[in-house]
Amino acid sequence: MSVTHTLFTVGPVEVRKEVLESMTKPMITHRSKEYEKLQEGIVEKLHKTLDTDLNILMSPASASGLLEGCVRSGVSSRMLGLSNGSFGDRWQGIGTENGKDVRKVKVAWGKAIKPADVVPHLDDGIEAVTMVANESSTAVLNPVGEIAKAVREKHDPFIFIDAVTAAYGTDLKLRELEPDALVFGTQKALALPPGLAIMCCSDRLLKKAESVPNRGYYFDLVQMKKMADKNYSLTTPPVSLLYGLDFQLDRCLREGMANRYARHRQMAEMVRNWAKKNLGLYAEPGYMSDTITVIQRGSVDFSKLQKGLKERGYEISNGYGDIKETTFRIGHMGDLTVEEVRGLLKNIDEVLEGQK
Repeated sequence: MSVTHTLFTVGPVEVRKEVLESMTKPMITHRSKEYEKLQEGIVEKLHKTLDTDLNILMSPASASGLLEGCVRSGVSSRMLGLSNGSFGDRWQGIGTENGKDVRKVKVAWGKAIKPADVVPHLDDGIEAVTMVANESSTAVLNPVGEIAKAVREKHDPFIFIDAVTAAYGTDLKLRELEPDALVFGTQKALALPPGLAIMCCSDRLLKKAESVPNRGYYFDLVQMKKMADKNYSLTTPPVSLLYGLDFQLDRCLREGMANRYARHRQMAEMVRNWAKKNLGLYAEPGYMSDTITVIQRGSVDFSKLQKGLKERGYEISNGYGDIKETTFRIGHMGDLTVEEVRGLLKNIDEVLEGQK
């Protein structure tokens, strides 16, 4: 049974027909000259669209795999994990499950993490600080640049950033940020199917990884880099998805990254204005995401709202984690347009009016 509704979800997100069609090219083997050329071109376009010279590593996985790779390859013993939502908690958990000594910083859900929340917990024994740029459970955009700057004023740990719902929807200014690892996947603002994780990583992280024991195999950054230098993947890559990524990066270049970020901001402001007028926003003012909006549910029956929207050809997302029962989420990222968001909000109004 085919799905005909447009996704305004947090991810996976809406994937256009032409994007899916771009993935139907004939299969090639992943140890061929054709594949080398494909990966080389993709890496060049990733560098250009993200405006970075950092190393690019890719893995057939969700982004969580490379978050684990950061921990296993970059931390021998101690790390500082920052969290103000479910996905910050997840990265802390990844550290703990991999046997690292994780010093945890917890900030109230809905609030942004500020430098003052972080600096008192640092010492020279902390090897890495993990943070989420755009917390998907709360729609808080953390000031990662300010945090990284404050951390580096007195200490020099690695800066590891989960950019899963930020990359390609928000300008993270990587040349200023200079993260040691920035991780994201294909199924969010790149508007592709899930299945490929991408990391921008520093030379010093790769150097440190050479001396860290028990890095595992699948997400060993050292081995991944050796293969990436040959324009190969460590393990079998999703070739069809790479065709799609190549197509989408070309689309990003045609649109222009400044225009892409501005479109995301315009969609976000439209949803935020609607939410402020009708139900209320969850995230702290001044720190709101441009790819996701978390909306206070109030007396709205989300299951009925979702049912009504699906009947009209739309789908949004429920709340997540600790606020699952009190909020819902609208994703406005990828290839969605301002006009499409306007249409969604009009239909939400009509569905809610019909339920009174």
